[in-house]
Amino acid sequence: MESGKYQLILGSQSPRRKELLSWLNIPFKIVTADLAEISEEEDSEKIAMDLASQKAHAVWEQLPGTQECFVMASDTIVVLDGKLYGKPSSKDDARRILKELSGKTHEVITGVSFLFKNFETNKIREHLFFDSTEVEFNEISKDLLESYIATGDSFDKAGAYGIQGPSLTFISKINGSYSNVVGFPLNKIVSELAIILGDEFKKRFI
Repeated sequence: MESGKYQLILGSQSPRRKELLSWLNIPFKIVTADLAEISEEEDSEKIAMDLASQKAHAVWEQLPGTQECFVMASDTIVVLDGKLYGKPSSKDDARRILKELSGKTHEVITGVSFLFKNFETNKIREHLFFDSTEVEFNEISKDLLESYIATGDSFDKAGAYGIQGPSLTFISKINGSYSNVVGFPLNKIVSELAIILGDEFKKRFI
């Protein structure tokens, strides 16, 4: 197994991802990069991983002393019947998205990129994976929809909702990782870190 220690970098300004990553009790810094978030991939899983990879590489390019950095970036998309839903651009867009998801079961896919230097080969390595969760909505009444839109909770979230907020009034069931829907599949992240860095992966970080 490769030796050396890393400085963990979270490539996201999301307070939700920041909170989830803090539960690992590993010190980390936040570095972000502005991206258009456009992918040429076709499969939803590959799109999520490609966007996560783009974020990780954009963050990496900003870092001094990248030989000791371990960048972790992710991207979450919502999929229903092959149609992808990103973040809404307006209240009307959020309203449209939620009406389309109402009364149906959709898929939430989060792609994750680990970008770091392999100390044995002295080369940059990227590790990509994804997690998927099914989320079922009740039929959202007009009053409930307008009440939720008014909270402003829709506007920075894929699919125009956040599972940890007032959208719980119309989410009836989930099948899979809760944290994945929040935007950071923490249980899968722990498993993947153990695969590439060993079971005692926490000791590999500064």
